[in-house]
Amino acid sequence: MHDSTRRDARPRIAPAGLMFLAITSIGWGFNWPVTKFLLAELPPLTLRGVTGVLGAALLAALALIRRDSLKVRPEVWPRVVIAGVLNVTGWMVLMGLALLWLPASEAALIAYTMPVWASIIAWPVLGERPTLLRTIALVMAFAGLAAIMGGNGFAASQAKLPGIVMALAGAIGFALGTVLLKKYPIHLPPITAAAWQIGVGCLPVAIAGLLLETTHLQLVTPVGWALLVYSTVVQFCIAYVSWFAALSRLPASVAAIGTMAVPVIGVVASALALGEPLGAGQIAALIFTLAGVVLATR
Repeated sequence: MHDSTRRDARPRIAPAGLMFLAITSIGWGFNWPVTKFLLAELPPLTLRGVTGVLGAALLAALALIRRDSLKVRPEVWPRVVIAGVLNVTGWMVLMGLALLWLPASEAALIAYTMPVWASIIAWPVLGERPTLLRTIALVMAFAGLAAIMGGNGFAASQAKLPGIVMALAGAIGFALGTVLLKKYPIHLPPITAAAWQIGVGCLPVAIAGLLLETTHLQLVTPVGWALLVYSTVVQFCIAYVSWFAALSRLPASVAAIGTMAVPVIGVVASALALGEPLGAGQIAALIFTLAGVVLATR
């Protein structure tokens, strides 16, 4: 009886949560080569901020079509703002700035230490003790990512230090936002919650981009316009809604480890779409990382 009670007390992993997590990983993963292409045509803050605001507007319109209320109770606003700042604003701005000092591979590897911080934060905040299996899964996934990104260690010189600090801050901020959403859930319809969080998170980025950057829309190619639609609809609408839906159904640490599939998909998509290298060693690393992600969801 005691063992049965203990088993029942473990966080359950809902199949629907895994499905939403897969949708998120695919949407965000393909957005890597999409964003890399678009950054050659548009400045970073404007690109990330404006597409996010448009995505939030589309989600708000969809909520109204579904007759979901967009009203947010006063006591819920602090949670919406904190989630928007940590999971949207901080992530996009800090990761974008980190790329000024770091190669994309090193910035991405630091960014996806996020599950490590989420697992650590979830222990005292949520009482999610890291199991041996989940710890092994985390190590496997992280080792695979290190191999994917050419992980021979970082040349942590003074020149790279600002980028390392910013990428690490973005990863820890996203991890904190993930755990706080589990601790203090936002009780709104999923699409309404995503619309407000993305809108609150992206509006200051869009304003900063429009004030500080110069955008030449006439230089955007037809392919660029098509990818802008993808970035707006898939990244911000479909993937973010799926992320919040997954987070409401999965333990925070499992959801966080599951996001490590994002750079795996990004590496493969970049190799196919942009002709970036993908040799036998990288393929082995991809398999290792995915095995870690699967193990984490057991």
